Amino acid sequence: MARPPTFRRQLGAPAGTGLNILMAASNPIELPTAAQPRATLPALAWAFLSIGLMSFGGGLAAWIRREVVERRGWLDDKQFLTGYALCQIVPGATNVNLAVFIGAQLRGVSGVLAALAGLMLIPIVLMLVAGSLYLRSQATPGWAWIGTALAGMGAVAIGLNLATGVLLARRNLQGMTAALVTLATTIGIGVLRVPLLEVLLIIFPISLALSVWQGRQK
Repeated sequence: MARPPTFRRQLGAPAGTGLNILMAASNPIELPTAAQPRATLPALAWAFLSIGLMSFGGGLAAWIRREVVERRGWLDDKQFLTGYALCQIVPGATNVNLAVFIGAQLRGVSGVLAALAGLMLIPIVLMLVAGSLYLRSQATPGWAWIGTALAGMGAVAIGLNLATGVLLARRNLQGMTAALVTLATTIGIGVLRVPLLEVLLIIFPISLALSVWQGRQK
């Protein structure tokens, strides 16, 4: 099978061979697309180390998403949401589970160890120091500002989580069904104070059944 004419051959072709040019125009050269950035172990550890530093006070999921999805492009929003939902269902701290999930997705077992080491090292040290100061402030006059500062960090964490939830909802909620499922979950947990496990046992099969039904309708 003859190879298509290259651009260099076209330049050297004699006049009157416009057929070669037309054939080349009908087969445009495909430029290579940029490869997705690969997470090295040092980069993974450093990313989660910076997350642990920046998220002191809460809002860890918001910082993880910004670092992993927006800044480094290791995952997209759908992958992040899938992992975050899975990490909320399984036992354990959600954000620690999320670090394990991301590390496993990017670099396997070594990625899990790098992500956990980066995420937990500095926060453990800071929490030991903050806990000691907080206990000291309870018994020492003039140290009440520490409790006020920690309460302010909690308010910031709530704001970050709300902002992240709104941003993800705007980008990923598609259709009335997804919006109703999200609203029902929010009311059940946030307003009615139903335990998370009970809400999941009810909402999860309903959401799955609706998703399957919608897929068959398309």
